[in-house]
Amino acid sequence: MRTTVERKVAVGVDPTTVGRLQRRTLLVLATTQVIGGAAVAVSFTVSALLAARMGGTSVSGLAQSALVVGTALFAVPVTRVMTLRGRRPGLGLAYGIGATGAALVVVAVAWGSLPLLLVGLFLFGAGSTANMQTRYAAADLAEPARRGRHLSLVVWASAIGSIAGPNLAPLAERVWQRWGFVEYSGPFLMSAVAFVMAALVVVGALRPDPLLTARALDRARTPRGVDDRAVGDRAVGDRAVGDRAVNAGPADVAPKSRLDEVDASGPTPEATARPAGSATPGTAPASGRRTNASGLRAAAREVAASPQARLGLAAMAVGHAVMVGVMTMTPVHIDHQGHPDTLRVIGWVISVHVAGMYLLSPVVGWLTDRVGRRTVILGGIGLLVAACTVAGLSGPHTVGLTVGLGLLGMGWSATMVSGSTLLTESVGLANRASVQGLADLVMGLGGATAGALAGVIVAWSSYAALTVVAGLVTVPLLAAALRPTVYSGRVA
Repeated sequence: MRTTVERKVAVGVDPTTVGRLQRRTLLVLATTQVIGGAAVAVSFTVSALLAARMGGTSVSGLAQSALVVGTALFAVPVTRVMTLRGRRPGLGLAYGIGATGAALVVVAVAWGSLPLLLVGLFLFGAGSTANMQTRYAAADLAEPARRGRHLSLVVWASAIGSIAGPNLAPLAERVWQRWGFVEYSGPFLMSAVAFVMAALVVVGALRPDPLLTARALDRARTPRGVDDRAVGDRAVGDRAVGDRAVNAGPADVAPKSRLDEVDASGPTPEATARPAGSATPGTAPASGRRTNASGLRAAAREVAASPQARLGLAAMAVGHAVMVGVMTMTPVHIDHQGHPDTLRVIGWVISVHVAGMYLLSPVVGWLTDRVGRRTVILGGIGLLVAACTVAGLSGPHTVGLTVGLGLLGMGWSATMVSGSTLLTESVGLANRASVQGLADLVMGLGGATAGALAGVIVAWSSYAALTVVAGLVTVPLLAAALRPTVYSGRVA
């Protein structure tokens, strides 16, 4: 079998070949997640300190806000590039912008410019966008029965970088100060280097592109005029796909068939816009839905048309908002309790929280494939409510806060992995990257809003009141997850 990776891809579509390609893809993605996760974490620990030093404590929160908003907003152009050209150029672009932002922060520190610092942190958020989008690339070529596990493995890989990153900050500071750089700029210099490394790995090694290859395989196996939604959820029931199974998986492809000469430099906008089963641009498929447009507006329409996609997006957005809202104010709550060693307590509680978010993600992915997406979403809701209850009732007790924040991280992991998997398999390949960008945009802006409102609630009332409000936020998601969904002629 001949495979070229610059302009054309010739891919055998038998399950063995695709499985081998998927394993290689996962290795590349995991590598970039370790590097990119460390790049974000090493600088995140000092961003607020830089803002406080340059503009005072009152504006220190703007540093995190600039980074979070940048992460959310860059999801739109990055996924637009992915829709047109594939995962590789999109991720490479995001890491490149992140590296530029990190370098700009160093310049801002040297010049003492707070506005330039905030601009740099905003651009730095694109690197975090790349880390978030990488999890979706893990699902492009995955079999339906393994999709959750593959996605969760990439999420788990980010834990290595996220946990190691903060511990690298002092080393980076010492190394770069020897070269005369201003205090606290060392971590951002390390981040710039790491983002460039991640970009080089993804651009050089993520070949052939998983999203473009998945589209090519879909075109090879889908007869002209057949609507991809007609496949429904035939393979794995509620675990699978809702009302669309365009990516039914390589196992459903007839062995030994071959796709010759697929353009891997990226489809034309017309080809990208046209799903595999449609006849011509502008015509509706058999289901009556128009799917020929690409971009954020088309992505919103596609999500609105699919109950399963709506549930997946809601699970990610609600889980992230609850996690950010409670987690953001936990250090403040600990500080207000007057612990004799506040920083040590905060460090321990947040470390357990991060461990809950990432370390068990492979187990969450296995459960997502084994017992179903919807079931794991319900379990995540239960964990979030339990976390709010334990943390809210803990008062000044460190053990209660630690347990509560650990459960909070696990609830986030459950809603994130299962929601991402459900969303990915509930939409077609033509607009999949745009839908995923929309999801991360909604999730990011929701998290930023939750963080801002959390401070208002605690200032107005108490940390316990915040946990009550956070628990109530899960009620609409619970109702959506419990609602029966009619598709493929039956009720799920």
